[in-house]
This record gives sequence, C-alpha cells and structure tokens, in this order.
Amino acid sequence: MDKQNPESTKSQVLADKTRQSVGRLAKAYNPRTWKEKGLLWTAGLLLLTYAIVVVVLGVIWSFTPGFFDVRGNALEKAQHNEAKLVPGYVTTATAIRIAETLLHKPGGYLSNDKTPPGIYLDNMPNWEFGVLTELRDTVRALRNDFSRSQTQSVEDKDLAVADPQFNYDSNSWMLPSTEGEYEKGVSALYRYLERLSDEKDYDGQFFTRADNLAIYLELVRKRLGSFTQRLAASVGQVRLNTDLSGDASARQSTPTPGQQWVQTPWLQIDDIFYESRGYTWALLHMLKAIAIDFEPVLSKKNAQVSLDQVIRDLEAASARMWSPVVLSGTGFSLLANHSLVMASYIASANAAISDLVIILKQG
Repeated sequence: MDKQNPESTKSQVLADKTRQSVGRLAKAYNPRTWKEKGLLWTAGLLLLTYAIVVVVLGVIWSFTPGFFDVRGNALEKAQHNEAKLVPGYVTTATAIRIAETLLHKPGGYLSNDKTPPGIYLDNMPNWEFGVLTELRDTVRALRNDFSRSQTQSVEDKDLAVADPQFNYDSNSWMLPSTEGEYEKGVSALYRYLERLSDEKDYDGQFFTRADNLAIYLELVRKRLGSFTQRLAASVGQVRLNTDLSGDASARQSTPTPGQQWVQTPWLQIDDIFYESRGYTWALLHMLKAIAIDFEPVLSKKNAQVSLDQVIRDLEAASARMWSPVVLSGTGFSLLANHSLVMASYIASANAAISDLVIILKQG
C-alpha cells in the first residue's frame, strides 16, 4: 500500500479543523441555538461580535493612505490626453486627489464620527486635520495668487466657491455635514480644472510666476516652522523669548517672560505627531505637482535642485513608521523620540524652502 503524502495529510487535517470551526460558528449563530441558550447568552454573543467588528475596523481605518503619482493622477483626470496638461493642471488635479483621499479613504472622513470605531480613534482624525490644513492653504493660494495675474484682477468664480467650502467646520456631522460641504468644494475644483484645459474658455487661468510661488512657499515655511516647534516640545526645555529680536522698535500686545518652560502634555504628543504627518503627506504631493507645473520657472532660476531637496526631506518625514506607538524618549535616552526625528526632517525641509524663496525673489 502506498504511503500517504505528509503534506497532503497536514492539508487534510487543516481542512477538517476549518470545517469544524465553521460548523461551530454556524451553530452559534443559528436562531435555534439562540432559543436554546436564552436571551442573555444571545445578547452576549452579539455584543462580543460587535466588539470584534469595531476593533478590526478601527485597526484597518487607522492605516494612513499611501502615496500616489501626481502626473499619473493628472493624466487620469485628463483622460490620458497630454494636451490637457496645461500649466496648473497637475497642481489642481493633485489638490482634488488629496481632497478625495480625505473623504473616501477606508472608513471615510472620521473627524466628525459620533459612533464606534471612529469616535475612539484619534490618530487618524489628527492626520486628517494636517491634510486639511495643507489643502486649505493650497486652495486659498489658487484663489488669491495662482489664478490671478495682478492684484486688480477678478478672482476665479469656482475657486471663490471652493475656498470657503474647505474652510467649513471640520467636526460638523449633520445639517450640513462636513463631508457634504467638502464635496461641494471638490466639485468647484473640478469645474475650475475643466476650464483650465478648455481653449475656448479664457477665464480659467493659472499663472506660473516666481512671485506667486514665493508667496505660497512663504506660508508653507511658517507652517513647517510651527510644526517643528510643536514637535520639539515633546521634550521639555527652557526656551528664550525671541519674539521681538531684530527690531528695537517692535512692541507686542501682552508682555511675556524672557524665558519659559515648554513641554507638550503626554497625551497630546501623538496628536501633534500625526497632524504633522498628515500635513507633510499632503505637502509632499503638492510640491511634486508644483515641480511639474513650475518647471520652466524653476529651471530659469536654477532652483529645481532646491525644491528636490525639500521633497526628499518630506519623503523622509513621511516614511512608514514601524513602531506600533509613538515613542517619546527624552534627549539621548535609550528610547527613540519619533517627534524629534520628525522635527529634524521638517526643519531641514523648512531651511531648504527658505533658500528657495530667496532664489525665487532674486531678479
């Protein structure tokens, strides 16, 4: 008699155990079993099932979205028609994709959830707020700078709609909901995008000029500077007051101490960390889009390498974190401090942006 294959035997045993487990589950969820076990047993089973589903969904929804190709995304929205990739098309298409990711990622938009698992998740809502901050800055720049040739020019009709829509309350869950208002903003951006590539529609414009880009990067520099300080405060330190340095005639409304102890509360460290991760994720894609749309300007100023350095620093800041928790070691302790690592990459990007702004402002 032939000897049975050991691998086949293991597979058969595994299949038998699987069938037995499925059979037990089917029996447990059979209404006849509920009737036999009673009301309390049935309620306990349903509660346990609900808890498992909530925990599993919470884990899945906590994964941050991956990266996307900004040019490929623009081509997809242009139906693979290269002729539609006019100046500003990639930047606008990227803003739309960021907004759509915010609204339609697994679990949808979670910041305004009032039911489990969304209500007990805090990392993802903070990530969403970081993304939203960059999206708001970009749409505001589109409305006030990129789409206008001069200060006396008329603002774009669709961007004038999109800007306030994305500035709607990020925590409203009904009447009207945050998602509904942001969807209106996305629709307005789509209308602007369509007019950009329509040769017969002259009122849809995007101006790739060095001064427009410098204004936007000035705002980005301030955002990154704020994140650097907030992240660095995960380790308590005494900070000197430099608010009025550099201007002997400067004054401030309320006097502040010459030095003060600054430290982020322990429960807020991961909130700031994930908010900065969301902002850098969105900014990374936006700067990649800007590198395409503003390529002639950057090449003329010999500034492409400076922008590439910013992008590299943001890629490092947005790299996947393998630790299940945000570690907050102090100084040169045995434990890592993820906030300080993040702050170092953001500070490096901020310094490169400062250099880029100077280059863009030069004649």
